[in-house]
Amino acid sequence: MAAVIAWIIAAYLIGHPDPIFALSATLIVLGESRGRRLRQSIEIVLGVAAGVLVAELVIQILGQGSSTVFIVLLLTIGPMIAAGASSTLVVQSAISAVYLVVIAEPEGNLMSFRFIDALIGGTLALATSQLAAAHNPLSPLVTEARRAFNDLADLLDDMNKALSTCDEPAAQAALQRAQQMTGCVERLRAEVLAAAETLRLRVRRRRRIRQVHQVEATTHQLDHVVGNIWMLARHTVTLTRLHTETPPELSAAVTVLAHAVRAAGESLATDLTGRDDPDQHADQADAAALRAVRIAAKLLASEQPLPHTMIIGQIRTTAVDLLRGVGQNDHDAVLHRVDEALGLTEPPAADPDSRRVPAAT
Repeated sequence: MAAVIAWIIAAYLIGHPDPIFALSATLIVLGESRGRRLRQSIEIVLGVAAGVLVAELVIQILGQGSSTVFIVLLLTIGPMIAAGASSTLVVQSAISAVYLVVIAEPEGNLMSFRFIDALIGGTLALATSQLAAAHNPLSPLVTEARRAFNDLADLLDDMNKALSTCDEPAAQAALQRAQQMTGCVERLRAEVLAAAETLRLRVRRRRRIRQVHQVEATTHQLDHVVGNIWMLARHTVTLTRLHTETPPELSAAVTVLAHAVRAAGESLATDLTGRDDPDQHADQADAAALRAVRIAAKLLASEQPLPHTMIIGQIRTTAVDLLRGVGQNDHDAVLHRVDEALGLTEPPAADPDSRRVPAAT
């Protein structure tokens, strides 16, 4: 609909006989601006329009030819790559510029209709994307939150399979994936910023902004969880390389830890959507994280190889950061509960202040 409206504006209001760039700019910007902050979306609009304008100016100066193709691509692609534009945006803008050089005939005026068409299509796409985001501003954030936690849980499952079968290549593949998991945290942070910016346009926003701030706090803990899982992946590679038999307790602990990560993600997502009880999922994550520590702690009763001990330690650290991520604000209380599950401390006296803070509702 946005592309058709852009065509109508360019063709009938401005009078351009062939407003192809109104269509293409609309589709390019809509595809690239989804889930981005307003400033980034504006940069995409200006980048697409600038690419068209550069191509027009070069054609008017040099005419059509192979040297023009080279110069247009250089001036279109170079600045976009330097500015950190995505590969999709770079390719689409380059295709539009090449179309001008190879197929479209020059119009012979400095302020080209095609440049104006690109601005019309980009501006309309920007308005459309902002309206769509304002209708359901937290939807991209919910999707990214579920994706981040599920990817981490899937990684734990793959590590567990490598441990159980003593498969070193599979463990190496899991380690490579773990090294790339910081990207899921960065994407989640980007969605937090985009959602917060969109919410500023809404009147009834107080509850939503509080939820977004809670996700932002959880993202900090998720960053630590990613680091812990990366260390787990390194120890997994060590075990498989040494062909050390994995105790069933260790495999079971990693399995339960993956359940805890998934439950933590559902707690975050359902709090944002309001379609389920987030506290129920948070309690499941809490219980599963402590159960994973208790299962791993059984191995401490006997002397274990160093890699086993290192994995147990990383399970403990992951549980600490996961519990803090689902809303427990007392760091000392979290440490005490996890160490109690590990068998290092005695059960503490009941403390009402050490309980988890309910999710924002």
